[in-house]
Amino acid sequence: MRILFISPYIPSLIRVRPYNIIKYLAQRGHQITLLALVPPGEETGSLSTLKTWCEQVETVPLPRWRTLWNGVGALPQLATPLQAAYSRSPEMATLIRRTLAQQPFDAIHVEHMRGAELARAVGNRPVIFDSVDSITLLFEKVLAAGPTWRSRLMATVELSRNRRYEGSLLQRFSRVLVTSPQDKATLTALSAHPQADERIVVLPNGVDLDYFAPLNQPRLADTLVFSGKMSYHANVAAAIDLITRVMPLIWQQKPEIKLTIVGKDPSPKLLELAGDPRISVTGTVPDMRPYIGRAALTILPMRYGVGIQNKVLEAMAMATPVITTSKTLGALQVQANRELLVADTPQAMAASALQLLADAELRQRVGDAGRQYVETCHDWRKAVEKLEQLYTQVGRHP
Repeated sequence: MRILFISPYIPSLIRVRPYNIIKYLAQRGHQITLLALVPPGEETGSLSTLKTWCEQVETVPLPRWRTLWNGVGALPQLATPLQAAYSRSPEMATLIRRTLAQQPFDAIHVEHMRGAELARAVGNRPVIFDSVDSITLLFEKVLAAGPTWRSRLMATVELSRNRRYEGSLLQRFSRVLVTSPQDKATLTALSAHPQADERIVVLPNGVDLDYFAPLNQPRLADTLVFSGKMSYHANVAAAIDLITRVMPLIWQQKPEIKLTIVGKDPSPKLLELAGDPRISVTGTVPDMRPYIGRAALTILPMRYGVGIQNKVLEAMAMATPVITTSKTLGALQVQANRELLVADTPQAMAASALQLLADAELRQRVGDAGRQYVETCHDWRKAVEKLEQLYTQVGRHP
């Protein structure tokens, strides 16, 4: 198939879902044209790899002044979320129309809420839109448990806009993809479309099982790891809880235990809290695998979340035992306390960590079970096969 893939950012190991969808579509012989925005501060290192997978890759800069202009212009438009308006780009719209005029495509795939407005340049052609998560569901959770007043204020401003916008997605798109049944249920309830249950499709995230594989190296028995994009409010909230509420309980019994927080753009609040010499905050690293794969365990006290937590899948794929909260399990089919440990209070989280730290055999057993689970349920190859079927269905019956 010839596939036009439109993205509001450059797919990468951080933008893991579109990156792997493109990778495995290319491996299956499809010809992909990628049109991607380059927003302010975007890393472009993955472009060289994307160009080996895609028949054509074109990028359009999205300057800071444009994003600010887009936000100001969207404020009075109560039916448009600021996140959707953020990526409006006349230059990208021109590129999309020119690309469609030059050659036919069997499928058009538009990525993320930030890319939804870009799809207006496609016209009346059938589109598969990957919402990834329900932003309405996310903001409902942020209102209840956001880590800062700024995150809660943004949720307040955006929630009603997202409810209206997400409720209208099926008026514009032939299929809408999400990563979890909970996100599907939210979007279905918001939509008045008579075929909402059929046209909103759960396409779970996978994990690159070749890339995220167990390391043939000894683990650091005294080191815990938390990984993720550290400017994202849900990760900030979890990391703050980990440092202030969980680690002190662990240190009461094992004061030598170290914590490494790995991920780009750590917030000022997080850096302020990480003054203890036993805590390391790395910021951006070229490769997260050495940190995840050599830690004794991954510990993720998430207050809230939507979709599938890639950091959970990646740690499990590396056979690193995971401790997390039940808030992250809605999209997973795991058996709690078999493939990972579940703890919903700081006391339970600390107790689970101490249990794993004291028992190397248990760590091995949980890690191996986690790896087996992702091999069975979260192989990107299976997700992309399902996506191919959707492309074909939409091509025949948009």
